[in-house]
Amino acid sequence: MEDTLLTDWSRAQFALTALYHWLFVPLTLGLSFIVAIMETIYVKTGNVIWKEITKFWMTLFAINFAIGLATGIIMEFEFGTNWSNYSWIVGDIFGAPLAIEGIMAFFMESTFFAVMFFGWDKVSKKMHLLSTWLVAIGSNLSALWILVANGWMQHPIGMEFNLDTARFEMSSFFDVLFNPNAYSKFLHTVGSGYVMGSLFVVGISAWYLLKNKDVIKAKKSMVVGATFGLITSIFLIFTGDEAAHQVALTQPTKLAAMEGLYDGHERAGIVAIGQLNHNKQIGDDQEEFFWSIEIPRALSLLGFHDMNAFVPGINDLVYGDMDHHNIESAQSKMDKGKIAIAALKAYKDAKKTGNDTEAQKALEEFRANEKYFGYGYLKNPEDIIPPVALTFYSFHIMVGLGTWFLALFFFLLYFSVVGKLDNQKMLLRAALWSIPLGYIAGEMGWIVAEVGRQPWAIFEMLPVGMATSQVSTTAVQTTFWLFAITFTGLLIAEIRIMTTQIKKGMEEH
Repeated sequence: MEDTLLTDWSRAQFALTALYHWLFVPLTLGLSFIVAIMETIYVKTGNVIWKEITKFWMTLFAINFAIGLATGIIMEFEFGTNWSNYSWIVGDIFGAPLAIEGIMAFFMESTFFAVMFFGWDKVSKKMHLLSTWLVAIGSNLSALWILVANGWMQHPIGMEFNLDTARFEMSSFFDVLFNPNAYSKFLHTVGSGYVMGSLFVVGISAWYLLKNKDVIKAKKSMVVGATFGLITSIFLIFTGDEAAHQVALTQPTKLAAMEGLYDGHERAGIVAIGQLNHNKQIGDDQEEFFWSIEIPRALSLLGFHDMNAFVPGINDLVYGDMDHHNIESAQSKMDKGKIAIAALKAYKDAKKTGNDTEAQKALEEFRANEKYFGYGYLKNPEDIIPPVALTFYSFHIMVGLGTWFLALFFFLLYFSVVGKLDNQKMLLRAALWSIPLGYIAGEMGWIVAEVGRQPWAIFEMLPVGMATSQVSTTAVQTTFWLFAITFTGLLIAEIRIMTTQIKKGMEEH
């Protein structure tokens, strides 16, 4: 009971840190490129209005960048404080991309950030512009290496288990770097950041237009934000398709939860909107939904690029279907996992006594069942399924909001081009109130990615319950509330500083 409570509070603390951190990161990713585009226009045209516009958005970027650092630093420290077993077992692999992120990307963006923000009158126009672009590139390189690490957690490849040290060790850096799950996650995640930055720009610009303040600068900002947002929204659709395809190939339990699919079938459709049956249990004969609207065959097509493909459901993955679709049951995997755990113990015992014959026999038995190693620590076959309702609703909210953003950018850009934006009061209000919706969509995406991976810290290799530190639950609970207060204070500070700066207007900064 104590171990379960410790795991739950450790998960809650990390989730709290990650959710707050993602309130700052996407704006950094998106706004950095938008600022670079605006400054490029200034350098190309020499129009001082564009310099003032760039300085205004750069100031808001700097506020967000500075406050966002705290949550990211704390999150990395939590791997050592709350997840020391995880850090020990996979540190040789997971630590490499994080180290590269710190050495290369973070120092790059931090160095040129100083030139970008303080060097307006100290370096040439072209050097300043280069610094702005390097900050944007550095920010996105940071995201690359972090998402390479996260992508490996979702689909662990390029490693082997060392029985002598009981650790996973990297066997191929390039397999880890070019993990299909990693690059699809990177492209989709940074794409969501670009959309968030665009929503921020068009939303604040809409506020100025509604207040009839700094109208010319707001309209110019609106065009850049809406154009960048429209392009990146389309980009987000394609990267989302690839991300879903990788999930279908490597994380079938997540895909089943995302669609609330209990009984797999061929030519499976996507539920566009629906209400899950909250009484539905694994293995029963109740309907999956109270009501739903489905797009026929779309899940088979998007998941496997084949309209007739079979998509396994929750029941198939738990109970197996070897006769028709070669799906092994969770119980069978758990049994093989227990054999692997026993073989590991036998190997270590044989090594201690110097019995090389028994050690070799145990090693061979372990290797034969190695891929099921993590399953040996699970208690029930049903544990392989993540929380269905939370994953399903988070996924559909994210997709629905993404569709809305695409339409919003299109109409904002259209009315800007035809010169009728001033008359679109409802559209401008919608743009303003879409700023928080952008954050909600981003958070929903991460809930799908991380909650949908449960019960695994490393998918199918390391359950979350085996990854925690041996610390007291009280200590984790105490730091949870301290972090909650600190992060909330930082968020309030950011909002107050930004709103104060925005109210001042777009005069030269």
